[in-house]
Amino acid sequence: MSGLRRIAILLQRELIRGPRNTFFLFAVLMPFFITLVISLLFGTFFVEKPRLGFMDEGNSQVVTLAQEVESLVVKEYDTAVALQTAVENGAIDLGIILPAHFDATVRSGEEAELTAYVSGESLLKNRTILGINLAALIRRMAGQEAPVNIITRTLGDVEAIPWQDRVFPLIILMTIIVGGTMVPATSLVDEKQKRTLNALNITPTSLGEVFTAKTLLGILLSTLTALVVLLLNRAFGSQPALLIFVLILGATASGLLGVLLGAFVKDITTLFAVIKGIGILLYAPAFVYLFPSIPQWIAQIFPTYYIMYPVVEIVQQGATLPDIAPQLLILCLIILAEVAILATAIRRAHRYEIIVAA
Repeated sequence: MSGLRRIAILLQRELIRGPRNTFFLFAVLMPFFITLVISLLFGTFFVEKPRLGFMDEGNSQVVTLAQEVESLVVKEYDTAVALQTAVENGAIDLGIILPAHFDATVRSGEEAELTAYVSGESLLKNRTILGINLAALIRRMAGQEAPVNIITRTLGDVEAIPWQDRVFPLIILMTIIVGGTMVPATSLVDEKQKRTLNALNITPTSLGEVFTAKTLLGILLSTLTALVVLLLNRAFGSQPALLIFVLILGATASGLLGVLLGAFVKDITTLFAVIKGIGILLYAPAFVYLFPSIPQWIAQIFPTYYIMYPVVEIVQQGATLPDIAPQLLILCLIILAEVAILATAIRRAHRYEIIVAA
């Protein structure tokens, strides 16, 4: 039987046993519970649709097309002043002034100019959604890629970051870390306490294969729960493939940390004490983000920043791969360091006595 086959069997065993494990269920349900509580507190569980306003100086088809999009709330205003007031008061997230003959200009291939007013109090993800939809509407109206110059002005409280946006990084970190770290760690410690790992001495299965299976369990659980949480928050951003890739990297770092903890901690009580002790280090970047008055560079000191930052940038700012490449490089280096530490520990373990013995 090949090593990959043995790893697959071990992973299947973990998935079957998982729902009977209290920590497994906690890791799955906790992020959703937190999402529910925070969303109810801030009124975002039943997320309002992004609100788009138009002041149409002509008779643009863009407005008609926008009204057909079920995921948007579209409002029309008679004057530019009324539109600006609505944006400034937060009644709409984005206000667009469509000049006369806008459709004809765009269809002819000439460059057109739009004035867009953005509410400083709007959610960043709503701005991203509206920007993507606006570009799609103009392209659909013109029947081609349209050369449109959009002049953006922010109205209202431009300094305020909505609490929904501030709390989002904490939800993401908790989802990735709890699922990726807690489950492999508790599973490994439980097997050590029950001495089931000692059976490895008389089977072809290696310790490395066991650790790989448990790491994969953490990656799978962490990634899936994070995706569902993002779905509940309607926070996939404009780069879903890149977002999934980043989540997998973050889950890998988290899963390897869980295996490292489980390998060197003797019992569940000690494991919880260790996790409690390093908890502030794991979640520190999210707490820094909660309070913009704190210098944000402080968050970069903590390794989990390089999990949190790329996800937040993709979801809230529409970041692309070049935008987050430096952070992903550091995250990859962290993963390589974890792999190196784990590999060294396995090589130095004589008959698994260091890691297997409880």
